Amino acid sequence: MRLTVFWDRMNQQFGEAYAQSVAKDYVIADLGGRTVEQALADGEAAKRVWQAVCATFDVPQTLR
Repeated sequence: MRLTVFWDRMNQQFGEAYAQSVAKDYVIADLGGRTVEQALADGEAAKRVWQAVCATFDVPQTLR
């Protein structure tokens, strides 16, 4: 998954402003206690990060 696709899905799920907040502020257990931003900066694959977001936030099947 490309980062552009990842951010497009984040924006669809949360809206642009809230997606940035979720990425910056929300610690996700499936990412080892990191935020989305931290996981991506550490080199975690965007697909893996998106899967963790889906599991945490009950993202609709159409965006998975």
